[in-house]
Amino acid sequence: MEQTLLVKGLEINYKETGEGYPLVLLHGWGSNLQAFTRVQQQFENNFRVISIDLPGFGESDEPKEVWGVEGYVDFLEEFFKLKGITNPILGGHSHGGRVSILYASRNPVHKLLLIDAAGIKPKRKLKYYFKVYSFKLAKKILPLLLGKTKGQEMINNYRKTAGSTDYNAASAMMRQIMVKCVNADLKSVMPKIQAPTLLVWGENDTATPLSDGQTMEKLIPNAGLVVLKGVGHFSFIEKLGEFLIILDNFLTPDKKK
Repeated sequence: MEQTLLVKGLEINYKETGEGYPLVLLHGWGSNLQAFTRVQQQFENNFRVISIDLPGFGESDEPKEVWGVEGYVDFLEEFFKLKGITNPILGGHSHGGRVSILYASRNPVHKLLLIDAAGIKPKRKLKYYFKVYSFKLAKKILPLLLGKTKGQEMINNYRKTAGSTDYNAASAMMRQIMVKCVNADLKSVMPKIQAPTLLVWGENDTATPLSDGQTMEKLIPNAGLVVLKGVGHFSFIEKLGEFLIILDNFLTPDKKK
């Protein structure tokens, strides 16, 4: 059953089922806790499974200021404190993986699951930077040349054609948060992760390419990478059956506790 909890002044929606060792699941950008419905159902007989609508997603409130990855980690630390959770099994997809990486580099984690995780700053081509700086220039100049209303209309139209789907779908606050989080590079903290780490990646992931997973496997001391063939960024949904078997094997010793 979904519940709410006040965390850092924000109303947070989460789903908690089962009993046992805590298994916490964090969704990716533009998603919500429903992404882990089948995973939660599969493991709630052996674990206390908690999936969270991260702030700004699903039914949870947006942050009141521009957070980076550290803001989300501060939130997670407070959530765990309020729920009495220590040394959890922590799993994250995409943006949730990014948050999990930084959290696990600073806090005790029993095991870490990273699914098509973000956390490595994307390599950008010159075309990308031209688009970004053109947009910044347009935001300053168009309202002066065309007036505030017409200028804003043209800026909005430009954003729709130039921005990513996730960026366009986000609120003004979440767009700023997205930019700050995407530009964070967490490679320097990955060697600090002490927990056994399972990396699960879609072979054809274009949002967080397989090369990111291979880099993480090298940088995280006790990490292993499993590649799911023929699928993309939502590998754990596209090959759900295979993913559940892999995760069950990773968690087997804990099921016996």
